[in-house]
Amino acid sequence: MEDISIIALFLFVLFMLLGTGVWIGLALLGVAFVGMELFTTRPVGDVMITTVWTHSSSWTLAALPLFIWMGEVLYRTRLSEDMFRGLAPWLAKLPGGLIHTNIVGCTVFAAVSGSSAATLTTVGKMSIPELRKRNYPEKVVIGTLAGAATLGLMIPPSLTLIVYGVTINESITKLFIAGIVPGMVLASMFMAYVAIYSKVSKNYHPDEEPELSFAAKVKNSRFLIPVLCLITVVIGSMYLGLATATEAAAFGVIGSLILAASQGSLSWRTFRESLMGATRTSAMIALILAGASFLSLAMGFTGLPRGLANLIADMNLSRFELLMALLVFYIVLGCFLDGISSVVLTMAVVEPMIRQAGIDLLWFGIFIVVVVEMAQITPPIGFNLFVLQGMTRHEMGFIARCAIPMFLIMVLMVFVLIGFPEIATWLPDNMRQGPS
Repeated sequence: MEDISIIALFLFVLFMLLGTGVWIGLALLGVAFVGMELFTTRPVGDVMITTVWTHSSSWTLAALPLFIWMGEVLYRTRLSEDMFRGLAPWLAKLPGGLIHTNIVGCTVFAAVSGSSAATLTTVGKMSIPELRKRNYPEKVVIGTLAGAATLGLMIPPSLTLIVYGVTINESITKLFIAGIVPGMVLASMFMAYVAIYSKVSKNYHPDEEPELSFAAKVKNSRFLIPVLCLITVVIGSMYLGLATATEAAAFGVIGSLILAASQGSLSWRTFRESLMGATRTSAMIALILAGASFLSLAMGFTGLPRGLANLIADMNLSRFELLMALLVFYIVLGCFLDGISSVVLTMAVVEPMIRQAGIDLLWFGIFIVVVVEMAQITPPIGFNLFVLQGMTRHEMGFIARCAIPMFLIMVLMVFVLIGFPEIATWLPDNMRQGPS
C-alpha cells in the first residue's frame, strides 16, 4: 500500500508540472526533487548535481549528438531525390509498385539517420509528389510512409536505442546490431502488406511505369552508391569490431559532410543550420536524460522499484503475461508522451521487473523500440502524424486511419519477437568483439 501511495504522489507531481507547460526534463527533475525531500534525509542539491553530471558526461552519450548531426547534414542534401531515382526502376514491377519506395527509402535513410521524424521528412518530400503524380491511393501513400518512417527508431543508428542503452548501462554497439534483423523483418512485413493490398483492393490502379532495360536500371543504381557507402562505414565498422558507436558516429558525420560537399549542398549556411539543429535536439534529449537519471536515483532511495519488482514476482506472472501488460502500458503511455520520454520515464521501475523475470535486456530493448514506434503513429501525440499533417494538409483523423494497418503490423511484430527471440539476439551474440 505504501508503494501505491508513493506512485500516486510521483504521478500527481509529474502531471501537475507537465500540465503547467514545464519541459519534460525539468518536470522529471522536479518530481525527483520532491521525492528526495519527502522520503530521504540526503542533501538533495548535492545528490542532484553529482547524478546529473555523472550521466551527462558519459562517453557513450557522445554518440547521440554526432548521429543527430549526421542526420541533419543528410537532410539538407539531395539524398532523397537520388534514392528515388536509384530505387524506383527495381521496385516498379513488384506487386504494389512504387509504394515500396516509401518502405525501402525509409529503411535506407533510417540506417544513416537514427530519427523517425528526419526519416519521414526526407523520404516524404521525395516520394509523396512522385506517387501522387502516378495516381497511387492516397491512404496507402500516407499510411506506409507513417509506418515505415518509424524504422528510424530501430535500424541503427537509433537515437532511442542510444537512450535505452545509456539508461540501463547496456552496450550501444550490441543494441545497434540487435536492431538490424528486426528492422529488416518489420520492413518486409510492411512490403508484404502493400503487395497483398495491391492485389485485393479494387481502387489500386496506378499508372504503368515505362520499361527499362537491365543496363538502364544498373545505371540508375549509381545514385545509391554514396548512401550505401556511408551505411557500410557506420554499421560495418561497429559490426566488425573496428569502432565503438561513438567512433562510428564520428565517421558518419565526416562521411555526411563529404557527401554533402560532393553534391554541392554544403554551404556555410547549411553547415550552421545542421549544427544548430543537432544542438537543439541533443540539448532537449540530454535534459530529459538528466531528469530521468535523477528520478531513477530518487526512486531507488524510496525502494519503489524493488518493491514493485517484488510485487510483480508475488503475482506469479509468466514472462508472456508480463510482456503483454507492458505492451498495453506503453501503448497507452505513447498516446501522451514521445518515445524517448516514455523510455527514460519508466525504465527505473520496469528494469527491475524484467530482470526479475529473466528477460534478456538486449531483446527487451528491441521489444520496447517496436512498442515506442507505435507511439509515433498513435493519436493524440503521435509525432509522425503531426509531421505528415504539415506535409500533406490532411486532417489528423484521416492520417491516423491511414496508419492503422501499420500499427497492427507492429503489434504482430511484437508477437513475432516473442515467438522468435533469436531475431534480436543471434546477431549481437555472435558479433565480433571490438573496443568497448
